[in-house]
Amino acid sequence: MRAVLMVAEKPSLAQSIAKILSKGDCTSRKGLNGVCSVHEYTGIFQGQTVRFKMTSVCGHVMTLDFIGGSRSCDYVVLWLDCDKEGENICYEVLDAIQPVMNKGNVRETNVYRAKFSSITDIDIWNAMNHLGEPNHNEALSVDARQELDLRIGCAFTRFQTKYFQGKYGNLDSSLISFGPCQTPTLGFCVERHDKIQSFKPETYWVLQAKVFKGKDSPLTLDWNRVRVFDREVGQMFVNLAKTSREAQVESVSKKEKTKQRPQALNTVEMLRVASSALGMGPQHAMQIAERLYTQGYISYPRTETTHYPENFDLKGTLKQQTNNTIWAEEVKALLSTGLNRPRKGTDAGDHPPITPMRAASEGELGSDGWQLYEYITRHFIATVSQDCKYLLTTIEFIIGTEAFSCSGKTLLSPGYTTVMPWQGIPPEETRPDCERGDSFTVDEIKLLEKQTSPPDYLTEAELITLMEKHGIGTDASIPVHINNICQRNYVTVENGRKLKPTNLGIVLVHGYHKIDAELVLPTIRSAVEKQLNLIALGKANYHQVLQHALDIFKRKFHYFVDSITSKFTPLRDYTSYCDQCSMWKKNKSILIAKPSRLHCSHCDETYSLPQNGAIKLYKELRCPLDDFELVLWTSGARGKSYPLCPYCFSNPPFRDMKKGMGCNECTHPSCQHSLNSLGIGQCVECDSGVLVLDPTSGPKWRMACNKCNVVVHFFEYAHRVQVAQESCNACDASLVAVDFNKTRTPLPAGETQHTGCVFCDPVFQDLVELKHATMRHSMHRGGGARRGGRGRGRGRRGNPKKPKDKMAALAAYFV
Repeated sequence: MRAVLMVAEKPSLAQSIAKILSKGDCTSRKGLNGVCSVHEYTGIFQGQTVRFKMTSVCGHVMTLDFIGGSRSCDYVVLWLDCDKEGENICYEVLDAIQPVMNKGNVRETNVYRAKFSSITDIDIWNAMNHLGEPNHNEALSVDARQELDLRIGCAFTRFQTKYFQGKYGNLDSSLISFGPCQTPTLGFCVERHDKIQSFKPETYWVLQAKVFKGKDSPLTLDWNRVRVFDREVGQMFVNLAKTSREAQVESVSKKEKTKQRPQALNTVEMLRVASSALGMGPQHAMQIAERLYTQGYISYPRTETTHYPENFDLKGTLKQQTNNTIWAEEVKALLSTGLNRPRKGTDAGDHPPITPMRAASEGELGSDGWQLYEYITRHFIATVSQDCKYLLTTIEFIIGTEAFSCSGKTLLSPGYTTVMPWQGIPPEETRPDCERGDSFTVDEIKLLEKQTSPPDYLTEAELITLMEKHGIGTDASIPVHINNICQRNYVTVENGRKLKPTNLGIVLVHGYHKIDAELVLPTIRSAVEKQLNLIALGKANYHQVLQHALDIFKRKFHYFVDSITSKFTPLRDYTSYCDQCSMWKKNKSILIAKPSRLHCSHCDETYSLPQNGAIKLYKELRCPLDDFELVLWTSGARGKSYPLCPYCFSNPPFRDMKKGMGCNECTHPSCQHSLNSLGIGQCVECDSGVLVLDPTSGPKWRMACNKCNVVVHFFEYAHRVQVAQESCNACDASLVAVDFNKTRTPLPAGETQHTGCVFCDPVFQDLVELKHATMRHSMHRGGGARRGGRGRGRGRRGNPKKPKDKMAALAAYFV
């Protein structure tokens, strides 16, 4: 009697398949390794009676010694997972068993491949009756990916780990791993972190109107202009709207809208929902899905397809859920009225979408297993349900000359949202019945000040979307890559499954960008994945693709080794007050670029800094408020510069200050670095800025606007320039005391000292030159615009006047 060896991916899978094919009439025994059982029975194969032996692999094959009772089999049927990795394992198994198989007839096929998507009687018997062959091209594509990942990852990981050990203080550098997919995955997280750190909030204003009719509750309207970024313009619109106490209805529109039912479920969408709604990490969710699959509760959970095959038994799959009390009513209603045709999705040619294969209860599956199973089942029911329909009512108003509107949704038919209630139309406040020409009484109109807000850290769900979009990883490996960057301490998972990069992750990604951005950007890995897919389709040569990719990364590795010392930002000694421990420490702080930030390794705090310029220590001077050592920001020799306190920059000390302000906007009443001490007068161009003396600019002295990019050069080669306590009687600007070099003094009669107004004093008139600063970008900071001059004199002498008579003189020097 001939023998047929059948091999599955997991012991539990082997047992389930053997029971189905033997109809429960099989014997089982432990294999030689004590882990994989052997299930035996007699049956028909190729029209003849044979002895079947069903077993499984135990991890990946590491040796080629296949001994024991499985020798001398005549046929092998491979029941490995039906994806590229499964095809690869097929050939690992064949390499091990073919040397000990009976050779048989030269023309006789003795290797078969079973294709299946669920552990059900119908699917297993259908696979057994339609056996094919393993796909060698798909196996080769996996070989290529594995070799690339291993060789590239090992080379970079070993070098990085040895290089970084001990160099970054408290940064965990025991293992600094690199992976062609793992590193771009981390790059997405750090990119979002950088956007958050470099974000500068911008103030804007919104008109809000409330109107009412009769005894109805006031109705809040939305402004059709949405928002403006100038308060005075906003106030102008308020004044225009307030000219009328009536709100006229311009139009009332009602439109029936549809919220579409979801497409069939694939792996990426399942992982996204598991993270965002169920609170499960992708790796954990995939493990649960695999267990549900091997136990026969769901179909194969690794698929890119969102379109049901034409022969898919939708009705039979739905009928299995009629006894579940949670959704039985909805299921029976669908079966009686007829299933809706599912939306057309994408057929990736791999497996059908993920669906429930039999009914289950929470007691059978456990808490996490039930949560995932429940979502999969609800999603499936929703795909064959009706769309959700609602009525959108929009009312347009005119108040004065300004247009406002309000809208509301009224549910018409819940459709699929009965089984996915979280996507339903929430009940809203009823909109009043009205028609064109009706009048409402204006209750109030006010101007609201708001600020733009930064993006949040990437969630796992958002990261999965980015990885899918850029071709980083596969549906099977995406959870592994995300799990790796968490285990390596490159990111931490915060509340809401948000991924916040650690200092180590940030330093690494910024270093990669400086040396070779392609090491961290998704572009090169995406290109490699496309070539690997061509191998799987038989359209590219395995050896050529592998060698080409290895050559590229070999050159990148050598350049990385040669450049790492000069490109990774070194640590610097930086003395700073640490308010967490309330003591002085000689801390090792890292000045991180792109975007610039200062990291205190003692208290593990990170402080934001201004962008698009250079940062350096400022004369070892300290902020009088918090004792932080000041730093100096400069945009270059022809640009602007100003000192700032890293703590105050992110934590404004006064009410009239906002985040992102330096000392040139600080309203401290007595600090020598503040606007009150160094401010001279209102900017000659913008209405909100103040010209502030740059005390670091000598001997080519200058003052610069703290809002726009105006720079005024004056008093070249002066020994000292100081802002006096007195003010100009004509324009209210602060007087300036200048001490010139006696050999280069421009003052009459060889005088070296003079005090006067920069704008009005005839002695200073020819010594002033107005320019625009050379900036890498436009003004990079928002800020609390204080009209007028220095805060020091505002309460005593009011806002200084712009020196109108001197604007023409200054403009003559404009370049």
